[in-house]
Amino acid sequence: MNYTLHQLQVFLKVTQTESITKAAEELFLTQPAVSIQLKNFQEQFDIPLTEVVGRKLYVTDFGKEIAVAAERILNEVYAINYKTMAYKGQLSGRLKISVVSTGKYVMPYFLTNFMSRHEGIELLLDVTNKSRVIESLEKNEVDFSLVSVLPANLHTEGISLMKNKLYLVANGQKKFNKRPYDVGFFETIPLIFREAGSGTRYVMEQFFEASHLQIKKKMELTSNEAVKQAVIAGLGYSVMPLIGIKNELQNGDLQIIPIQNFPLISEWQLVWVRGKSFSPVAKAFMTYIQQYKAQIVQDRFGWYEEY
Repeated sequence: MNYTLHQLQVFLKVTQTESITKAAEELFLTQPAVSIQLKNFQEQFDIPLTEVVGRKLYVTDFGKEIAVAAERILNEVYAINYKTMAYKGQLSGRLKISVVSTGKYVMPYFLTNFMSRHEGIELLLDVTNKSRVIESLEKNEVDFSLVSVLPANLHTEGISLMKNKLYLVANGQKKFNKRPYDVGFFETIPLIFREAGSGTRYVMEQFFEASHLQIKKKMELTSNEAVKQAVIAGLGYSVMPLIGIKNELQNGDLQIIPIQNFPLISEWQLVWVRGKSFSPVAKAFMTYIQQYKAQIVQDRFGWYEEY
């Protein structure tokens, strides 16, 4: 056996994502680079670690056992590195955060300066759907999660970071009145929805229910980016978070349609399971957020108040 730590990292990520494409994205590598490392690692074993059936990658039972061993080895390596940093008097360890997909426009700005101050910290940032974020909280797999709607039936504590403003948007082709439309306007247009369980969809449907509106659902898509592109293409309208459409508003690809009682408002919140025991890294990050969140919002999201 002559495998490298890098090969162990790549293989472990492939088993976790069950996708070379997703593994490449999370490791910031190209797909060919991941494929080569996976192939080189596989060549050191006589038994298959993975198999492809119908273009989908599956991890074999043997591969799952090797993945467990790989994770154990890597954790020991990380522990050695952290202890070395600790002896140097530097804060070190892992910071694990899960983020709902739209939160990718928010969370990086609350991490940048903290990470630059503490080079011994390794960040594991999982940008995924809401159900996976809630699952990671329930299983205590992460230190914090970023959500815009608090999870039901789960006791959490949290820090409110900033407002999440939701507007009705269309592409830039059609002209609309500057005077706000009545909420009944929603019943006249084809609407594009996020998937069930999405925080954006939850807030939107709560509004529709409270307003007793009969809505025409045109389609349902599983990411904010997919919804954005569908609206730009002219496939319909959608209620979208302002945080994810700044560039498209500025270049005219999208426009906000004025509606009475809009925008809808929720809160971006950094949450954790009540009673959680924090690592020194997690405690330091919480202290940093509490101290600097107002300054970060002012510096990074000042444009937000223009809408």
